[in-house]
Amino acid sequence: MTIEEIRATDKAFLVPADVAPVLKCHPHSINLAAKQAPTQLGFPICVVGTRVRIPTVGFLRWYEGKTEVST
Repeated sequence: MTIEEIRATDKAFLVPADVAPVLKCHPHSINLAAKQAPTQLGFPICVVGTRVRIPTVGFLRWYEGKTEVST
């Protein structure tokens, strides 16, 4: 997805494959980081079992620089 498509989506959660093109990385890299060092991603994530979900609103706020990550 592009950032414009993410802004226009009605999905509450995104998957790594959705945000990978925006971040210019492979979805697997997002999966690994979400499981091994989630705070380093910078945007909020939810890990349930082996699945990684990214709240759309949280990702957009992070992308637009509206929030800072607390460690």
